[in-house]
Amino acid sequence: MLKPACSTDYSADIECALATEGGHLSVGRGGFTLHYSNGAMLSGYDCEAIKADCIAAGLPVIDSRYVAFDVVVQLTLGGPLVAVGREPEPAPWHGLSYAPLHVVAARYGAAGAEIWNIPGVEPMPISREPSIGS
Repeated sequence: MLKPACSTDYSADIECALATEGGHLSVGRGGFTLHYSNGAMLSGYDCEAIKADCIAAGLPVIDSRYVAFDVVVQLTLGGPLVAVGREPEPAPWHGLSYAPLHVVAARYGAAGAEIWNIPGVEPMPISREPSIGS
């Protein structure tokens, strides 16, 4: 009989992300990315486990899995990147520029993404119904 797979312990990586300005977890259709230092990321597919751990630890989380695909593409390619472990660039922000986490999170939140633990951005639990184009 197969044994259930053990969930990975992400606590050390989450601690690094908590200690880094702009550190956060992003969850999308292709899995998760934990941004924990300038240029340092951890990616995987254990989305629900790491998301729960990050929310419980107080780490910012942006979950865009249920936002329309074309909207996510526009936000990702046309909008700024989060300044993780580095100084944000001055506004106005555009594609490939670096903005504060709360700016990027507010854009995703306005599009319907689920947002957690980001000061100035209200948590937005999402509907579990897939959007058109998912």
